[in-house]
Amino acid sequence: MDQASEFVVATRAALAQLSALAVQYSFSAIGAIVLLVLGWMAAGLISRWAHRGLSRIHGIDATLSQFFSNIIRYAILVLVVVMVLGQFGVQTASVLAALGAIGLAVGLALQGTLQNIAAGIMLLVLRPFRVGESIETGSVTGTIVDVGLFATELRTADGVYRLAPNSTLWNVPITNYSRLKTRRNEISVSIGSDGDIGRAQAKLMAIAGSDRRVLKDPAPTVYVAEFDAGSARLTLRYWTKSSDWWNAGRDLTRDVKIAFDKHPEKIPDPQVENRDVSGESGPPAPHGADEPVTQRT
Repeated sequence: MDQASEFVVATRAALAQLSALAVQYSFSAIGAIVLLVLGWMAAGLISRWAHRGLSRIHGIDATLSQFFSNIIRYAILVLVVVMVLGQFGVQTASVLAALGAIGLAVGLALQGTLQNIAAGIMLLVLRPFRVGESIETGSVTGTIVDVGLFATELRTADGVYRLAPNSTLWNVPITNYSRLKTRRNEISVSIGSDGDIGRAQAKLMAIAGSDRRVLKDPAPTVYVAEFDAGSARLTLRYWTKSSDWWNAGRDLTRDVKIAFDKHPEKIPDPQVENRDVSGESGPPAPHGADEPVTQRT
């Protein structure tokens, strides 16, 4: 009889404890659900505000603004999850330590990927090139199609698609052939030492002046670049818009060759040279155009 009464008392005590725990955790569960819903809504709202605000800032790329707004959203969601776990008595300090350890492990495992992301952010912030511009690095040459967080898409001069990891573009010098509005070019002609230098200079100036793509300011000039006992080298220096540089160089080189073939200035070793004064190989040719920049005839 005593054992039966003790069992009843223990059962009632257990039920009372379960009832108290159910009430306590039901409120915690309801609070956690409300916190999750409000946190989810707040994360989305603040993320959209951040995206709109960053999009209004001049020079901030759309990809970069979207990336930072997503970072803000996920950071808020992680904070909300930690707060929810705290509602159930979980030690948040240990949770944060575990998240830090996981983040460190993931970072070590994805070093190359994170390096590309960091490089992509720097490329999007500093903007050494934009979509549609022609660039050249030590290993990559082409026209920019898209700049992403992980890699950059390019189209080469012969119409080939190329994907370059951002880290390979960030750690090397970049030559941007499209960033500045104007660009200089030179065409050199060799004439005999007893030829009429004045007439040859006038001929070159007339050719430059007849092409509407040659800018008036800075004005084209012709000068004697070098000479020896048997010949003199005249150089026509002119400026064009960057978009006209390629075609203007090809056309003017042809016109100079034709003009000096018709009225030669006693050229001992006939030579016309279209020289890229930047010291580089030149920008990518327009889609479908031939590659060579330097022409000798």
